[in-house]
Amino acid sequence: MKPTKMVGIALLLLPGCWFASSYSASAQTVSTQTTPGATPRVKSILEGHLGADTLIRVEVEHLDEWVKENDAKKLVPYLNGLAIRGNYPAEIHASQNHLLFHLRITPKNKEVWVDLLGEPTDILRPVFFSVGLEDQSPFETVYPPSNRVPLTVISPAYGLIGLIVVLTTLIVLVWLARNTNIIREPGPRPPGGKHRPYNLGRTQMAFWFFLVYASYLMIWLITDALDTITPSLLGLMGISAGTALSEAMIDSGKDVAKTGQLQDRTAEKQTLDQSIPELQAQLDSLIAKDQMTPEDIFNRDAVSKQLQDNRTRLAQVSQQIQALTPPASAVVSTSFLRDILSDSSGYSFHRFQIFAWTIVLGVIFVSSVYNRLSMPEFSTTLLGLMGISSGTYIGFKFPEQR
Repeated sequence: MKPTKMVGIALLLLPGCWFASSYSASAQTVSTQTTPGATPRVKSILEGHLGADTLIRVEVEHLDEWVKENDAKKLVPYLNGLAIRGNYPAEIHASQNHLLFHLRITPKNKEVWVDLLGEPTDILRPVFFSVGLEDQSPFETVYPPSNRVPLTVISPAYGLIGLIVVLTTLIVLVWLARNTNIIREPGPRPPGGKHRPYNLGRTQMAFWFFLVYASYLMIWLITDALDTITPSLLGLMGISAGTALSEAMIDSGKDVAKTGQLQDRTAEKQTLDQSIPELQAQLDSLIAKDQMTPEDIFNRDAVSKQLQDNRTRLAQVSQQIQALTPPASAVVSTSFLRDILSDSSGYSFHRFQIFAWTIVLGVIFVSSVYNRLSMPEFSTTLLGLMGISSGTYIGFKFPEQR
């Protein structure tokens, strides 16, 4: 072969040899690169259901690979994208890709649970669910916003029992209020199947009792919390109880004094009723004499004056007895609002004031329990305002007529 031809063949083969060498080096480089680990993904909730104080077993794909470079003890559940902080796994089974969580309400995550369970409209609430580290994004999940899983707000069985208990209590309370003196003025029942008027202090005490009773049961059913009565609520209930007690003491004192006066006046009237006919008979016998001695004239004038005085006193005593004896209409209920807002002189502002503030605080109370799942913490200023209203009402009770 001629030298010139050999040189030409070598020039043609040189680029191919260079490309083959480059491809081989590149392939060697690719073969030495590491394949990244698979991303964890919540696959299913194997056991249990979402809810406060429940156990759930979660299956997470590729958990066994993820735990090699990460701390699974820092994983927490995510509900509606909110981390349930501090709710770390109770058990970790990395080889099986399983996590066991005990969903609990703690001071650290209480606000999140309030957002999830507050303002309940049903016993179940759909949420999207995942798992992840506390301060990072949650894992991918089969329960995204488009495929939510139910969160139990109230256990159906316990919710039904609680509803029956509350409704039964309310029905019994309303029946007793309408047919007995449980929140009415004390005293004997009027004739004719009528009832005594409703008592404002006792009605207020019954109002707060039922609100606290029903709210306590509701909060316990949802959050499983037992220590939910706040100090300010105890103060408010104390003001209500103190109002009813002070009112009862004032009314009792009035009744005792009035009863004593009525007994004295009744006894005096009986004495006068007996003496007047006797004096009239003496006067008639003196007047019937044909001739009256000076002594008879003196006795006639004395008996006549005493008879006139007794008749005058009898008229006074009769008026006092009538004033001390309340009319039938005063001890008979007319209507609920009229009974608690009025006294013997008509509607009273001090009664309306305590009634209005009780309603306002009741609305605030119910709103807090429904939205925040907790008893409200009333400020000392608000409690002071309620105390002033109650004190004003008690002060005006002294001159009220029974």
